[in-house]
Amino acid sequence: MRFWPGPSGDARIGVLLANLGTPDAPSPAALRRYLREFLSDPRVVEAPRLLWWLILNLVILRVRPKRSARLYRTVWTDEGSPLLATTRRQATALAAELVRRSGADVLVEAGMRYGRPSIASGLRRLAEKDCARLLVLPAYPQYAAATTGSTFDAVARELSRWRSLPELRMVRSYHDHPRYITALASSVRDAWSDGSPPAKLILSFHGIPQRYADAGDPYPGECWRTARLVTSELDLPRRHWALTFQSRFGRERWLTPYTDRTLGTLGRKGFVGIDVMCPGFAADCLETLEEIAVTNREIFERAGGTGYRYIPALNARPEHIAALADVVSSHLAGWT
Repeated sequence: MRFWPGPSGDARIGVLLANLGTPDAPSPAALRRYLREFLSDPRVVEAPRLLWWLILNLVILRVRPKRSARLYRTVWTDEGSPLLATTRRQATALAAELVRRSGADVLVEAGMRYGRPSIASGLRRLAEKDCARLLVLPAYPQYAAATTGSTFDAVARELSRWRSLPELRMVRSYHDHPRYITALASSVRDAWSDGSPPAKLILSFHGIPQRYADAGDPYPGECWRTARLVTSELDLPRRHWALTFQSRFGRERWLTPYTDRTLGTLGRKGFVGIDVMCPGFAADCLETLEEIAVTNREIFERAGGTGYRYIPALNARPEHIAALADVVSSHLAGWT
């Protein structure tokens, strides 16, 4: 393969927009490949490796792929995975916005931590286009070792095989970036444009095991800061919003309060009017389109609640692209 050219005053700039990933198809075989890669990452599952290998290969990968494939089929589109399709649109729009702003030759490629297109392939595509300066932008507003940390691991692992390295910068997080907060608040106002705010706004973030936070992971603190900034921007009293954590896996304790249990409780109290948003997801995916928009709606309504609405992720909204461009631009100082 080609290696990075030496940096120069007019070196091309490459941005790698990285997200979690997706299976190639909504089939048990594709899910088995995807889940094996995902759940084998020691950043994702911090457990004794031999014991976890036995659990993963002898139990999880024999049971979970079929169920997960069935769920993926409910959100699959003509473009394929909604996460991948949206990330590609984001990359295209972000590149156009960066060029418009700076006039510099900035290229953007998408790369997935698990599945395809991989982070390694995204780096190689940028190298083939003679990008000597590289910024890695993980599409995780809040830092967690299992997401952003793992992305940086994958970048380092790929570049460790290269003889000539690029100038390299990485975005750690943007959980409190003003433009990102404004974009989130704008998406909520759009949902409320046809009437008054709901009885309760739920800000649901992906969970992590509680012991990861106890070990020093800053993720929950960054989630709380995002939630407080968004609700402050919306001028929403504390009693009218709640922060929760979703998508727990296994039997150990994860960050609380849990989204599904919170919605069940609100349903039993007879709440009318619940909006749920997922500020930690840059693009809609299985965890938002199925878990939040469908499964958690059913939990709420079966418990007795009415008036449930999911507010979509920012996806490729112009305000979101502008926010990402602000984040990138601040990290390109001196390059453009």
